[in-house]
Amino acid sequence: MNDVLEALIASQHGMVARRQLNRHGVDWDRVRDHGYARRWVERTPRVISTVTGELTRAQREWLAVLHAGERSMLGGLTAAERHGLTGWHRDAVTVYVDDELSFEPVDGVRFFRSRRPFDLLRHPRPVIPTCRLEPAVLLFAAYQTTPRPAHGVIAASVQQRLTTAERMVEWIDVLRPLRWAKPFKRTLGDIAGGAHSGAELDVRRMCRRYGIPMPTGQQARVDRSGKRRWTDCEWTLPDGTTLVLEVEGSFHLDVLESMSDHRRGRRLTTANRIVIRCSAFELRFEPAEVAADLIALGLPGRVPGNAA
Repeated sequence: MNDVLEALIASQHGMVARRQLNRHGVDWDRVRDHGYARRWVERTPRVISTVTGELTRAQREWLAVLHAGERSMLGGLTAAERHGLTGWHRDAVTVYVDDELSFEPVDGVRFFRSRRPFDLLRHPRPVIPTCRLEPAVLLFAAYQTTPRPAHGVIAASVQQRLTTAERMVEWIDVLRPLRWAKPFKRTLGDIAGGAHSGAELDVRRMCRRYGIPMPTGQQARVDRSGKRRWTDCEWTLPDGTTLVLEVEGSFHLDVLESMSDHRRGRRLTTANRIVIRCSAFELRFEPAEVAADLIALGLPGRVPGNAA
């Protein structure tokens, strides 16, 4: 092999496409000879590895994009993990491919066909072809059948400081039409700092839907340490007990902030004041669960039939 080809294969973690070999004068006979000598392995009809044994994660990713062709790139959670996202690993490698490409399926690889402009989606770094973080996350989220993972991965991308809520909103518009675009923007608005006002509207919407009395909001309370606190929602139960609902942001991944919220709840709790917590996400997408718990604690209302 020439030096250029060797450097190319090294940059691809020992993986090479047959088309690349052909461009450098390595025909199928030579590939077969290397295979007989057990120096190379045919991993797919289109991709050869110059290493034997089990492939690493990086080699599997190169195998996927080389097999799919030059108009392909890592996408979804595979691309997001490449950009640094943690906590969302999937064993399968996700690859975005041009809608007109034709190729055989590969075990452990999920191919998604798209007519979106690949030149816009592809990250400009000169490494393995990879989708930019924002469209990779948003396109993954848009294909989810339930809202929790969809909004969870969007929140994680911002809260891990891989992107910003503003950039994600910009990409939602770029990717138009995008399934669930409006709910995604609401979640990003919560993350950017507008959670309180949005959550207040969601509480009132839940109360109307399940016949729960409207709460009193923003009540001043003094906790056991003497600090003045403002509660989110309060109801007075028939026995005189005060029921307090505190609403957290959409997704609390900050451990210190979560600990502070829990401490606040404990210190506001007294013999005649019950403090419970829920997330803005639950209010918006799982209100039946929150309503059922409030009713179980003594509030009048219609118990949701689909609450666990």
